[in-house]
Parts: sequence; C-alpha cells; structure tokens
Amino acid sequence: MLTELQAHPDARDPEPFAGPDHPIRVLTRAVAFGKEWKPEHAERMSTLFNELAPSWSTDHVDAVKAAPVLDALERGDVPLAGHWLEVGSGTGAGARVLDGQVGSLVCTDLSAGMLRHGPDLAPRAQSDASALPFNADSFDAVLLINMLLFPSEIDRVVRPGGTVLWINTLGDQTPIHLPAVDVLEALPGEWVGTTADAGTGFWLTARRA
Repeated sequence: MLTELQAHPDARDPEPFAGPDHPIRVLTRAVAFGKEWKPEHAERMSTLFNELAPSWSTDHVDAVKAAPVLDALERGDVPLAGHWLEVGSGTGAGARVLDGQVGSLVCTDLSAGMLRHGPDLAPRAQSDASALPFNADSFDAVLLINMLLFPSEIDRVVRPGGTVLWINTLGDQTPIHLPAVDVLEALPGEWVGTTADAGTGFWLTARRA
C-alpha cells in the first residue's frame, strides 16, 4: 500500500534530463528486480564516480538535493533518534542534511573518490552496496539518494520496524530512478510506504507491513 501526501509547496517539475532508455536507468531497474550485479558493473560505476568526484562535490550538493530529504524528515515519520545508514553517500549531500538531526549516522559509497570529497560529519566506509559490511538488523533507517537499490541487502540491515528512505532528486528524470511503487514491489516481503513530491524530486518512506 502506498499513501501519497500533498506535494510540498515548493515542489516543481524537473527539467528534462534522463528518459526511460538512459543506460543507468535500465541498470537501476534490472538490479532492483533481480539481475545479477557483476564485478564489472561495480568496476564501471566506481571508475565513473571516482572521475566525477572533484566536480560533484560542488555541483551536486545543493538545496535542490536537500529538499526531498528535509521534507521526508518533517512529514515522513522517520526515526530521527535512531541509528542511520546512508548508502551511496557520494560527497555528502545526505550527511549535510542529517547532521544534528538523527541519533547517529554511517555513510558508505562504492567510490573512494566520492568519500574523499565528502564532509567529515560521520564515519565513512567504502563498500559495494550489494554486500554491505554490517550485521543484520543494524539500522533504524537507511537513506538512499539517487542510489541503486539492492533490495535483499537493504532488507537485511534494516531492523524490524525500521524505515527505508528513498529519494530521487529529479523525480522521473533522475538517471538512477525507480518510482515509489516499484521500490515497494522490489523490497522482499510486504512493505507499505508514504510518498510526496518536494523540490524537483520525491521521497518515499517504506516500512515492512
């Protein structure tokens, strides 16, 4: 079941950017719905984002990216006092928003370059999200901003009653994009969610039914 809240007053349509045939969009859907994630996939993505990291740290940390996260923290009934994990943390857009807002935070990214350019606001670990280096049921919330979804790993590390916070900052123009309903479908078992538009994107909070 998916509940859609009224859009944030500042919500607006994104500029056209990445359509349904974008290669990363195709990969995002394939990975979420069971295609094997191979070492060559990880190597290509790591190389790409290592190269982008120096400019990404200035070009991709802004109010547009923060807007859906901030709205989700306000209206998404998330565990602010809990233990949080950001997967695909990049150069720290999520960490900057969550800093001082949540009980604790750990950040992971496949790209060492991205992590080097991130802020020193939380412990950071280089990790392939298909095999996260954490025990089962370790986190009260997992944040993914424009990140590939590895459903079984996310399900594994989220505690019973925990929350998955999925953000696409350019809505359906985000290269790494899944609609809210598809995220709920991809996660193992039965999940319920709440979603809303904010900024140029949207957020989804998902919990096991």
